[in-house]
Order: sequence, then C-alpha cells, then structure tokens
Amino acid sequence: MPAGQVRYDNLTPAVKKVVFHSRSREENPRWTAFHEYYGFTPFYCEPGLRGAHEKGGVEGQVGYFRRNYLTPVPQVDSLDELNARLAEFEAKEDERRIGARMRTIAQDFAREAGHLLPLPDDPFTTGITLTPRVDRYGLITVKMCRYSVPVRYIDRKVTVTLTCDDLTVYDGRREIARHRRLTERGAEHLVLDHYLEAQLTKPGALERSEALHQARAEGTFTAVHEAF
Repeated sequence: MPAGQVRYDNLTPAVKKVVFHSRSREENPRWTAFHEYYGFTPFYCEPGLRGAHEKGGVEGQVGYFRRNYLTPVPQVDSLDELNARLAEFEAKEDERRIGARMRTIAQDFAREAGHLLPLPDDPFTTGITLTPRVDRYGLITVKMCRYSVPVRYIDRKVTVTLTCDDLTVYDGRREIARHRRLTERGAEHLVLDHYLEAQLTKPGALERSEALHQARAEGTFTAVHEAF
C-alpha cells in the first residue's frame, strides 16, 4: 500500500466539490473513510488545464494501454474474465521500459516495493447500505434492478449491502438472500428456492414461473430435479 501522499485527479466518486482557488476538497464520506482506513493522504491535482502538468505521464500511459490492449474493446462473458485478461496484459508490461529509462517496469516496482505499507488484516468494506421494501412478487428493487427474496418477507423492509460484485440481503442481522450484482437496467435475478413456499399452494404455477426458467438456465435445476 502506498505511504504518505497519493496524487489524484478530481474523480467524482471521491470529490463532491472543488473548493474555489484552493487545494481543499469536499470529499465523499466513504472515500474519506477509505483513505483514513488505509493510512494515506490524497493530494488533488488542479482541475482542468491548470493541473495537466501535475499528472506527469499518467494520462499518456493510460492512452498507451487503451490503444494496445483495449482496442478493439475485449469481448468477455463476465467481470472475472475481464479482470483475468487485464492481469495478463499487465504481466506483459513488466518487461517494458518507459521512454529511455534503464530499468523495466517490473524492476522499478521491485525497487519501490520495500517502501510500501502492509495491508490491514481485514479489507475495507466498500459496499453501501440500502433499505428497500419487498414487493408483492417477492422482489426488491436496487439501482433499477430487481432481486428475489424468500416470499415470507413480502411487504417488509429489509437491509441490503451492495458492492461492485454482489448484493446481500438481511432481515435484521440474519442473511436471507445473496445475488451477483446486475448491471443491466431493468434486469431481474430470481432464486427458485425463494418461491417454494408459495408453490406449495400453487404447484401448477411452477412450470411456467420465471424463477424455474432462470434456475434451468443457470444449471441449478438439474435433470434429477426434473425427474423428481
């Protein structure tokens, strides 16, 4: 983990407001908690052209990476696959020299590694907390996407922890549902087990249910289930 100051552009998730004619910033509270947890101090560049010289060659290297590895845009089936591709690209860069430098990127990093701070034992929790109400279909709406919970919680408020990867639903402190995070507006993810209580009274509706359709598509409703 970098020690001391880390230089940043005025990225929107971190900076809510640039205080006029100063280096001060009104920060997003979660960002403040993040850099305090990891023990470094952000140094913000001047906005616009005034701060272009403060970013060194960073923007140029971003353009280099985009042209060489992200053009055309990689076609992947999941975020995990994209992250694996990026890791491969970065490994190729280890042997490159930037400009006329004597050492490769990997050699420069090896020289700097000893100055880094150790990471805390527990990672910082980046998720946000929301309290949606379960609708009459056993669904909650979070960021324009819908997720199922057990039907016994219909018309009750639940607590949701939302991260970039997943969504966890709690009733009090008890976890009642977990989903991968959806990114497409209007998308739905239904878990068949959440509807089994309702299917006891309406077994004929099972075959035509969206929850069963998704379970088959995901492979969680197997041939053994079909036979049963």
